[in-house]
Amino acid sequence: LVYERHGEPPAVVLLKDLEVPKLGDSDVHVKMLAAPINPADVNMIQGTYAILSPLPAVGGNEGVGEVLEVGSRVRALEPGDWVIPADAGLGTWRTRGVFPEELLLKVPRDIPVLCAATLSVNPCTALRMLTDFETLAPGDSVIQNAANSGVGQAVIQIARASGIKTINVVRDRPDLPQLVERLMALGADHVVTEEMLRKPEMKDIFKSIPKPRLALNCVGGKSTTEMLRHLQPKGTMVTYGGMAKQPVMVPVSAFIFRDVRLRGFWMTQWRKDHAQDQQSVAAMMDTLCQLIRRGQLTAPACTEVPLHDYKAALEASMKPFVSSKQILLL
Repeated sequence: LVYERHGEPPAVVLLKDLEVPKLGDSDVHVKMLAAPINPADVNMIQGTYAILSPLPAVGGNEGVGEVLEVGSRVRALEPGDWVIPADAGLGTWRTRGVFPEELLLKVPRDIPVLCAATLSVNPCTALRMLTDFETLAPGDSVIQNAANSGVGQAVIQIARASGIKTINVVRDRPDLPQLVERLMALGADHVVTEEMLRKPEMKDIFKSIPKPRLALNCVGGKSTTEMLRHLQPKGTMVTYGGMAKQPVMVPVSAFIFRDVRLRGFWMTQWRKDHAQDQQSVAAMMDTLCQLIRRGQLTAPACTEVPLHDYKAALEASMKPFVSSKQILLL
C-alpha cells in the first residue's frame, strides 16, 4: 500500500504491484503475515507526524512477518523465523519485503500472530510508561484516559499482572455498558467516563485504593486537567498522545502546592535512545512475550481485514469511538 503524496487516507493510498528487490548479503526476505493500522500510520500519511518517510512510501510501522530467505552475512535470523520491525518507518503494509537485518527483531513463533503483529508499539509503550517514570508496587494505582485504546488495553493487563490497580477513563458513548464490561474482563479495577471525573462520587473509589502516583494521558484538553486533580502530590503525568488536539491545561496550584511532574513519552525516541542497548530491548520483548504466553496479555480487540479491502479498513480506523483495531491480513 503506497502513498506518493501526503493527504487524507484512503484517497491518497494505492494498492500497487512492486518488484521485490534483489537480496543483498545482509538482507532478509520477509513474507508479511499481518499488520495493524495505528493512529501514527494515518498521521504519517496525512503528513502531520513528527517523522515522515521519504515519498513515495509504503504505509505501516508495525506488523509481523516470516523469514523466507537470508543473505550470506545474516547470522541472527534464518528461514521460518518470525520478525517484527525494530523501529518505525519500515512500511509493513505489503505482502513481501527485503529489509536489512538490523531493521528486524526476532520474536517467538509460539505467541498468537495477532499478538506478534501488535507487539512493537502499544504493549512496549504501556510497559515503558508503567516502569520508567514512577516505581510502582503491588497495591499502587494508575489513572489513564483513552483506556479503550491499544495502549490503554495493554496498560490494564500489564498493571493487573503486577498487582497495580487501574482507574480507566473513557468517553461517554452509545455502547458504554459493553465497553465497561470488556475493560473489566481485561482486568480494569474501575472504569469511569470523563464526566464522572468531575463528580464527588470519585471519592468513593479512593476509599478502597490509594490515589494514583501515575497518570497516563493520550487525550489532552479538559480530560487531562480533570485527571490531574486525582493525582497524588509529587505524582507524575505522562503524555503520549493528543487525541482531542487540545493543549494540556494545568492549574498553577497543581505545580505549587502538589509539585506534580509533567513528562512526555514517545516509543520511537525510546528506541533511538536504546539503539546501542540491545539488552534493554531484548528484556522488554521477553517480558511482554512471557505475559502473552501466560495469558496475561492479549492482542487488542481486532478486526481482521484482507489487504484488498484496505480502503474500508482505513476508513474504519479513523471513525470516532472505534474500539477495534483494524489488522491487515497479508
